[in-house]
Amino acid sequence: MARIDIDRLREDLEDYFGTAMFNGNPQAMMELEEVKRASEQELISLARRCGFNINDYTEREDEEYYR
Repeated sequence: MARIDIDRLREDLEDYFGTAMFNGNPQAMMELEEVKRASEQELISLARRCGFNINDYTEREDEEYYR
């Protein structure tokens, strides 16, 4: 079973919109606030809209078993 690393996804989205904001995109400030308040499902939807590959954020729950 795989699950999504929401903390890492949230951090990457914050970096994504933070960079856009400092590069002169004023809309990015509102998106950055949305990222901070978003639920897990909202983060996944936002990431997909921005072109993030959600598969890059999946982790196996039984990963520790193989270590």
